[in-house]
Amino acid sequence: MADSDLAFRDGLRFSCTRCSACCRHTPGYVFLSARDLERIARAMGVDTFEARRRYCRTVRIGGFTRVSLQEKPNLDCILWEDGGCSVYNARPLQCRSFPFWSSNLASRGSWEEQAAACPGIGKGRLHGRSRIQRWLARRAADPLLGD
Repeated sequence: MADSDLAFRDGLRFSCTRCSACCRHTPGYVFLSARDLERIARAMGVDTFEARRRYCRTVRIGGFTRVSLQEKPNLDCILWEDGGCSVYNARPLQCRSFPFWSSNLASRGSWEEQAAACPGIGKGRLHGRSRIQRWLARRAADPLLGD
């Protein structure tokens, strides 16, 4: 974790531009916790069973099974509509905590790779080390749904 510590020792700048680059046209996974699913269900006005049926898929990665948001045929997130996230205020922790994911913080190179794809990285508000660590801790404390 020493390289990771160097990557964000003094904090990192990020401000979401709401460009939707992380939500559209690229395959990927948005893994959900039970809390995430409840928030989405409440925002969409349905129960969690119905939210899971309409918006989620079960994926097998390595030896794990996880619940992820579906993608539309064009690879947009199932919740992306009319220029943005239809549940922006209730979006999953994975979305809210971007780009402060352990994989992006693993090294300065990982961070710079994300910066090449995200116009908000390196700009705007300085997020201090303790704030970044809180994002990482929140992910660790909120287990992902499996089947």
